[in-house]
Amino acid sequence: SAAVWDVARPARPSRLAGVTMAGFHDRGVSRAAHRAVPHPAVTLAVEFGAGPLIVEDAAGRQHPGSLVAGLGFGLGAFWVRGENFEAVQVRLSPLIARAILGTSPADLDGAVVSLDDMWGREVSRIREQLGEASSWEDRFAMTDMLLARRLQSRSSVDPEVAWAWHQIVVSRG
Repeated sequence: SAAVWDVARPARPSRLAGVTMAGFHDRGVSRAAHRAVPHPAVTLAVEFGAGPLIVEDAAGRQHPGSLVAGLGFGLGAFWVRGENFEAVQVRLSPLIARAILGTSPADLDGAVVSLDDMWGREVSRIREQLGEASSWEDRFAMTDMLLARRLQSRSSVDPEVAWAWHQIVVSRG
């Protein structure tokens, strides 16, 4: 079957270690939900299209709009759907997630949280800027600058935690 979303990848990796990005644009050809693949990262999704991005968690709760999903999405599957949405997805290593988000990945406990609840009014401004950008590369660059600014204003993770996370990643768990 044909793809229902266009996916964009940055031409260059993020300047921040532990950050990967992708852009998603709904083609408007399917209203079916798609299973999200758990990943060893905190997932941040900033939607800015005409329609909402909707994530349904394992308990069946629906979360519309921009959001943060905890490490590996917690227990169970997450389903993603939307119509006429566009979104930038950012995956954050646990090593930098706390500094960028302003909360510990452990506090998320695998849950889905509204980005508006975490960052407040700033999210509306970010959505507007992403929507006005003329290309995915511009959107990725803007997102990278935002993340770098948030990272600079907060402390980094302890070296022992960084070492332990590295061991988990290289040994695949």
